[in-house]
Amino acid sequence: MDHNSNPVTAESYEQRIARLESKLSSLEQGFKTKSLLQRPVDWKASSEKFGLLAAWLAVILILGAFQPEQMFSWNSYATMFGSNAMIIVLTLALIVPLTAGDFDLSVASTMGLSSMVLAVINVKLGMPILFAIFLALSIGAVIGAINAYFILYFRIHSLIVTLGTGYFVNGLILWISDSGTIAGVSMGLVNAVILYRFLGIPLGFYYVLILTVAIWYGFQHTSLGRRLLFVGRGREVARLSGVNVIQMRAGALILSGLLSAFAGILYTGMRGSADPSSALAFLLPAFAAAFLGSTSIYPGRFNAPGAFIAVLFLSTGIMGLSFLGVDSFVQNLFYGGGLVLAVSISQLIRDRAPMD
Repeated sequence: MDHNSNPVTAESYEQRIARLESKLSSLEQGFKTKSLLQRPVDWKASSEKFGLLAAWLAVILILGAFQPEQMFSWNSYATMFGSNAMIIVLTLALIVPLTAGDFDLSVASTMGLSSMVLAVINVKLGMPILFAIFLALSIGAVIGAINAYFILYFRIHSLIVTLGTGYFVNGLILWISDSGTIAGVSMGLVNAVILYRFLGIPLGFYYVLILTVAIWYGFQHTSLGRRLLFVGRGREVARLSGVNVIQMRAGALILSGLLSAFAGILYTGMRGSADPSSALAFLLPAFAAAFLGSTSIYPGRFNAPGAFIAVLFLSTGIMGLSFLGVDSFVQNLFYGGGLVLAVSISQLIRDRAPMD
């Protein structure tokens, strides 16, 4: 019997199969849609993730009710974004070792030394700005390596080591600067950080935005980031699981020093000069933002997007208060209270687990 003798029947059979497959696909899609619609919204989880964003918007609206012309002006935020770029980098420098369970109190001092070294090499020695940047970054990595050596080899708590390193670095800053401000840094750096703008925002902010995305991706989507988080959650368990804990902690501290040095480069580019004492003032805001950021986006752990938002939230509050004519001492109250409140909220999210 010739199977090709009845093409109509064969065509009808293929069409019937196609219709059945189409119906099956529609049923599967319907079941998926019904499942999504019936799934309850976890409002608690959503409020934890995006609560800081909502609080940021609330602060803008509340302060804007008193100073609408300034609080609702794009120029105000463009300036704020640019001026807080180095604080965001300093906060990112903190959260890397914090994720691994270590504190780095030397980040602000490293930032100050990087700024001063860059100015001395570029202004006093007349070396090219790119060479000065490279050397400043290298010094930051060296400071991180020194911290890692004393913490890991001698098994001293990171708070003690980095506190001592910070004071030692401050002495170096005063020595090489002769306790004075060094001005006249290359305009190439100043242009690249603060003068050249896109949408009214200095380019320095966009460097930091790219850096934030890179650290977020590293933490969330790479095995290296997951191992770092694993080390911070339980070092002994991580070691027994085959993770090189010493290597991970050392790498986190070195990266922290490198990022701190980058913050110093941005700071110098913003000011066009370097002074021996101002960098220390950014340690508290960075810590406040790091812990406040750990309550948002990925609650219960330090994360780059949360830190980014936290810096802008705190800076918006300070900016709004200054528009209202509040005295400058309120800034310390704001940052100090924000740090205590952020740590308390972070502990509540962690079910009050003791901090290492």
